[in-house]
Amino acid sequence: MKLHYYVDGDAFISAGEASSEVKNVLKQLGIDPAIIRKIAISMYEAEMNMVLHANGGEIDVKVTPEKINIILKDQGPGIPDIELAMQEGFSTADQKIRDLGFGAGMGLPNIKKYSDELQIQSEVGKGTEVKITVWLK
Repeated sequence: MKLHYYVDGDAFISAGEASSEVKNVLKQLGIDPAIIRKIAISMYEAEMNMVLHANGGEIDVKVTPEKINIILKDQGPGIPDIELAMQEGFSTADQKIRDLGFGAGMGLPNIKKYSDELQIQSEVGKGTEVKITVWLK
């Protein structure tokens, strides 16, 4: 099964809708609730990063009998130092984002924590691609 979503970078109200929809689809497929939780958390964090930092992007989700792959692509500012961005508490969020209750610097660390595999490719000025894999077995 393949799913595709567009994420609007200006729509804070609808932020998280794609991850919520994927969660519901996985429930309907009878996927283990522990796996659904991992997907929901890691995808939500990545989706929010797209909204907060990259002016949106696109998400592709592929469900196979073995695993769930999620690829998030944006054309935002990119991540200058991925290693630094992976540190808990590190954030580039401005005060506006922090006033909304986001920007604590836990997005990428939580994605890593709740995924089985995580790959991040980013180029400053061109965007970021995040690949999340969660194994079903």
